[in-house]
Amino acid sequence: MTIRLLPPNLVNQIAAGEVVERPASAIKELVENAIDAGATRIEISVNDGGRSMIVVTDNGHGMTPQELIVAVDRHATSKLPQDDLLAINYLGFRGEALPAIGSVARLTVTSRKGGADSGWYVVVAGGRKDGPVPAPHTQGTRVEVRDIFFATPARLKFLKAAATELSYTVDTIERLAMARPEISFTLTSDGKPRLHLPAGNIQADMFDAHLARLSAILGKDFAANAIPVAAEREGIKLYGYIGVPTFNRGNALAQYLFVNGRPVRDRLLNGAVRGAYQDFLASNRHPYVVLFLELPQREVDVNVHPAKAEVRFRDAGLVRGLMVGALKHALSEAGHKASTTVSTAALGAFRPDGSTQSGGPGGYAASYTFQSPLEGEAHGFAEQESGSLFAIPPSAPDSSPIEAVEAEYQSHPLGVARAQVHETYIVAQTADGIVIVDQHAAHERLVYERMKAAMSADGVSRQVLLIPEVVDLDESSAVRLVARAGELAELGLVLENFGTGSVVVREVPALLGETDVKGLVRDLADELSALDDTLSLKERLGDVCGTLACHSAIRAGRRLNGAEMNALLRQMEVTPHAGQCNHGRPTYVELKLKDIERLFGRR
Repeated sequence: MTIRLLPPNLVNQIAAGEVVERPASAIKELVENAIDAGATRIEISVNDGGRSMIVVTDNGHGMTPQELIVAVDRHATSKLPQDDLLAINYLGFRGEALPAIGSVARLTVTSRKGGADSGWYVVVAGGRKDGPVPAPHTQGTRVEVRDIFFATPARLKFLKAAATELSYTVDTIERLAMARPEISFTLTSDGKPRLHLPAGNIQADMFDAHLARLSAILGKDFAANAIPVAAEREGIKLYGYIGVPTFNRGNALAQYLFVNGRPVRDRLLNGAVRGAYQDFLASNRHPYVVLFLELPQREVDVNVHPAKAEVRFRDAGLVRGLMVGALKHALSEAGHKASTTVSTAALGAFRPDGSTQSGGPGGYAASYTFQSPLEGEAHGFAEQESGSLFAIPPSAPDSSPIEAVEAEYQSHPLGVARAQVHETYIVAQTADGIVIVDQHAAHERLVYERMKAAMSADGVSRQVLLIPEVVDLDESSAVRLVARAGELAELGLVLENFGTGSVVVREVPALLGETDVKGLVRDLADELSALDDTLSLKERLGDVCGTLACHSAIRAGRRLNGAEMNALLRQMEVTPHAGQCNHGRPTYVELKLKDIERLFGRR
């Protein structure tokens, strides 16, 4: 077997296999070149999803005829002036895109340098070059790609339907556009407008320009539910927007991460996002995240992937710590805010057409029964120990004068309780609408935050059970619990082995009050089976606290009096993250008076 050098055209085709996976990959490379050329307007046009034609036009610096000839040669680039791979100021730098595309497609590059008398074009078809030839053109560059993969027809079989390939292209352009709000992007598909993103003014306000661009791409709901993020540590800057926890989705496709303006997919960064949201979302829900990370060039290696989609950090721990801390701080600053989409869905359920909900005649829900806060009696809710969430006298009457109550709701974001519906939901009146609170979900979050604070401080006070509770389990679950008995005791739950497949509980956290001990222990056993045995319970404090809080929270069907309902509302207003329970579900829905008036035709 003889060793030989491969012909240049075959080398370019191999490079094309790494760089040009599909039409969207070619478009990414061409648009990045346009951005690097200083373009403020980039227009993309495709036919048949990019199979038959791709055209990318920009108003950048342009190229001279001599530069055109070199640009279609392999490893030719203007983006490494110092030949230093650790000092990269541009998106594209490998010098493989144009020759790789030209080796598998029919490529025409037309360009005109600023101040030049005319433009020039060069043609590359299947690796063969022709030109440069004079051509009329405005300042900038136009790259036309026809019949992609005609020189490697086997690759065509791996392309999907035109609509699918177009969706990849849209996603690629949107990702690049997110990081460049000062550039106008236009996409046309088969002669029809598909995407138009006008340029924003970053000189006036960078955050506003970014949010306007993100709103155009992710929708108005994102802008309404976005929390700004800004942090800096040891020369590393992080900024962007994240969604409130109740504004989530079932996959991670709405998470966009950029490093020095480059869209990347990085496991470290994705893990940091999961870590920041672990207290607020169930494992199968994912937040909306758009984050921009800026750091010195020598602190990150962008040369680890042919498509430049992955990066490697010199100090990965510092980057992750900055991200987790900044995101948690931003979520804390959001307070009890919940997603506006929750209110929109609630209003949709009341519309007369009945298209979005079921129930009684005309599509309305069944009739409600009300428990007025002026009529209810205390049922021990406020009789917990001094460490209780609610410091209310056991029989405190709701005897405030009507005028005082009317004035009070004006000053509280969540208003004043007016009724309890089906002994599950609290209806409160605010200055400009009403709020409906899920009492179990809301109290679960309050207990959760109190337990985390207590466990992170000096430990948890315990309450001895007068009659120890014996819990029957399967043998493996009992073994797991007994093995972690010492750690559980530090968290306030004292249990020990009680024969094969059973444990006996002698003490519980005092914060729990009256609780279903058997249900709690069984849920904890299930939780432990899913945890990594190498992690301590304090390292997974959120998981354990979530299970404990769920069992100690007020249950649906519990009747509350007015004082208790108002105490719950006031605690929600001062508790971080009270807008969602531990599983990412909303704890309340707010309906504005103007929206209610529209339902009745008053507006």
